[in-house]
Amino acid sequence: MTGKNTLDLDSTYRFWRRRLMLFMIVGYATFYLTRKSFNFVMPVMQSELLLDKSDIGWIATAFYLTYGISKFLSGIFHDITGYRWFMGVGLVMTGLLNIIFAYCLSFPALLLVWTLNGFFQGWGWPPCARILTHWYSRNERGFWWGLWNISINLGGMLLPLLTALLATQYSWQMALIVPGVIGLVVGLWLCGQLRGTPQEEQLPSVGQWRQDLLELRQERLSPPMPMWVILKDAIVFNRMIWLLGFSYILVYLIRMAINDWGNLWLTETHGTNLLSANATLSLFELGGLLGALCSGWGSDILFRGQRAPMILLFSLGLCISVSALWLTPIHHYALLAVCFFAIGFFVFGPQMLIGLAATEYCHKKAAGAVTGYLGLYAYLGAAIAGWPLSQVIAHYGWSGMFTLLASAAALMGLLLMPLLIANVSKREHMAGSVSPSDN
Repeated sequence: MTGKNTLDLDSTYRFWRRRLMLFMIVGYATFYLTRKSFNFVMPVMQSELLLDKSDIGWIATAFYLTYGISKFLSGIFHDITGYRWFMGVGLVMTGLLNIIFAYCLSFPALLLVWTLNGFFQGWGWPPCARILTHWYSRNERGFWWGLWNISINLGGMLLPLLTALLATQYSWQMALIVPGVIGLVVGLWLCGQLRGTPQEEQLPSVGQWRQDLLELRQERLSPPMPMWVILKDAIVFNRMIWLLGFSYILVYLIRMAINDWGNLWLTETHGTNLLSANATLSLFELGGLLGALCSGWGSDILFRGQRAPMILLFSLGLCISVSALWLTPIHHYALLAVCFFAIGFFVFGPQMLIGLAATEYCHKKAAGAVTGYLGLYAYLGAAIAGWPLSQVIAHYGWSGMFTLLASAAALMGLLLMPLLIANVSKREHMAGSVSPSDN
């Protein structure tokens, strides 16, 4: 391994794992503040700037497409270079663009600046994927990945309340400027905090340190090879990655539709004000926080590191909860809040586990690239939740939207699970036997 004794090694590993998790949670939660700020002031902007649903849909679609492409390209770039400042610089740029967006008053300017924001938003995920797959091993990664995933929900819970308060007390511009300033400060702090892989810090791999056979097996399946070969053989022409990707489209369609249109649906259908609508959406994020933790922990403990069975269970719950929100016959605020909480709980489980499964099914050194590649699928689904979904709402009303979401939830579980279970087992069998002493 290294010249360090066992106690020093344990102490060093534990020190960096705790610190890196804290840096990632704070950093990615701040990315979320600068990513979704527009969505939560959308009802106010719509009336003040005379935007219609089609304009809002175009802004959302352009943002998500740019974000998905950027996530893939920046994932490849970061897997090759491993620059530690990458995440911090991306966050600084998104903060600046949030501030600029607040001063744009025409539709073309809004569209251009928010599309650029989508490009720099793609810089946040690759460093997190690299750290999660190199500092935390296979038989514990579900819990740690779920713990990291709460950064999305923390940002998602804080942002609606913050933007509603700033928009109602001051202006919608202030609801964009404050998250932008926070992004600038946290981004500069983050530039000097993150670290590379354990080997770059003169430590053994996490599989060797924890004597994790599943992790050692993945390391055996990841010999050194050029990135273009990994892209071709392990990602682009990998049938299992395709299936995960198509499931990701459906997950993100549901998640973004509820997240982006939820407050407008509550305002128009149930007559709630902006603060109450955004508070309800905070419960969606609270449910997501618990759902990501439970799904990750459950896949580690109940299914011994296999993610597919847990995804299937959560898909069933998602179908039921979306249908319940749609078909609830009475206008009762508490009941609506429970439905939003349940959808958040069941949608963030698959959202987290599909990305995790992809990294474990791919080459060890391509965590950023494969999750970025899945991001193309994910944000295609998110883009469908923008302008295309606005047309569904315009022609078929809110019932049309909920019919589409319930169908997507049912299809997701049927699409993925049987083949995923079969092929993961086959791939692990191909690695042969592994012992803790293998190097």
